[in-house]
Amino acid sequence: MILELADIRIQPGKQTDFDTAIQRGIDQVISKAKGFNGYKINRGIESPERYVLMIFWDTLENHTVDFRESNAFQEWRSIVGPYFASPPVVEHFNLLNKSE
Repeated sequence: MILELADIRIQPGKQTDFDTAIQRGIDQVISKAKGFNGYKINRGIESPERYVLMIFWDTLENHTVDFRESNAFQEWRSIVGPYFASPPVVEHFNLLNKSE
């Protein structure tokens, strides 16, 4: 399993609208992607314009090729992109261990 970690900074004062948009984007677009295996969304306490989105994929290619090179990626970005203050920083991680 691969963890995609996206560090997202949005425009100040847009949290409520972004909360709705990011959930809609996951429900309508990302959750239907090949290899999608769950997600978590976290909003910063000290920095309320900062979000950490964690998406679990079966393989790295499910995110970097199957999703990122599809029309679904453009649809996702059209939903959440207008709120970005800067491009998200995205990194991938291998799962070493998981507790239930």
